[in-house]
Amino acid sequence: MLTLTFSRCFVFCFALVAFNVVHALPITSSRRATVIPDGPKFVVYTDAGIGNGDALPPLDQIPGFNVVNLAFLLSDGPHDQVQIWENLDSQTRQGLKQQYNDAGVSLVVSAFGQTELPTTAGLDPTALANQMAQFVLSTDLDGIDVDWEEFDLVSEKPSVGEQWLATFTQTLRGQLPKGQFILTHAPIGPWFQPGLCPGGCYLTVDQTVGSLIDWYNIQFYNQVPGPGYEDCNTLVNSAGGSAIFEIVNSGVDISKLVIGKPGASSDADSGFIDPETLGTCIQQAVQQGWNAGVMAFEFPGANTDWITAVKGAAFA
Repeated sequence: MLTLTFSRCFVFCFALVAFNVVHALPITSSRRATVIPDGPKFVVYTDAGIGNGDALPPLDQIPGFNVVNLAFLLSDGPHDQVQIWENLDSQTRQGLKQQYNDAGVSLVVSAFGQTELPTTAGLDPTALANQMAQFVLSTDLDGIDVDWEEFDLVSEKPSVGEQWLATFTQTLRGQLPKGQFILTHAPIGPWFQPGLCPGGCYLTVDQTVGSLIDWYNIQFYNQVPGPGYEDCNTLVNSAGGSAIFEIVNSGVDISKLVIGKPGASSDADSGFIDPETLGTCIQQAVQQGWNAGVMAFEFPGANTDWITAVKGAAFA
């Protein structure tokens, strides 16, 4: 996820040691009940911090959302909200998970974001996926979101990133079975545009491992100079191949195309639409047969007031 609040140096040597150690351990879990939302997905990321040191947005501030994505998990371990979550004792984590699940909210960890380029760094996708799957299992989470942002790689090295993602996804799903755990990806909108990437970007990923992915939290923002996705037409109908219904026409399952937008103008460099206007775009998409749901980056810019306005009457 492109965020202005999340930056740090990635310590490559430490990461190599970390994933080699974890990869040597068996994947184990005492299986807990997992909440996987039926129907539309309403996802909110949390990375900037809650303000009171809590790991999760307060439940009374996020009614209308049914998935919280904690950011970010890197190859050298958890950071930001994920680190706060990991630092809780097991009993507290399990109690929070139960509380949020009882309210119909799934708790998911988001991997990578703009800070880490694991493919360029030469990290092994199988070892890293096993490591991250173990983190999900050992910290009482409902799944993982893959926010892989290797923009230069997909342009310069055809199929390298697509194959890395396929292996990474297959390994994650092998350890986090479908129907028991959530597995999502968070690509940028243009990566679904035919011909944009020599290796096919997410059209190839979808064809290869799309059946293993529950849905896509599509980032319809931070695209400069364009498409900006700042009006209903480029978001829903026509953006050179990457608007919602253009992606559908390329063969991607319409039920997996969750529309992602900034919660506040400060949460992204571009692509912000005020929630009331965005709600009219959502209404147009619903009227044309789409109802996958909405993603917001991030809390607290996106809260219950935001999602209520965005849903409008379309998801009443």
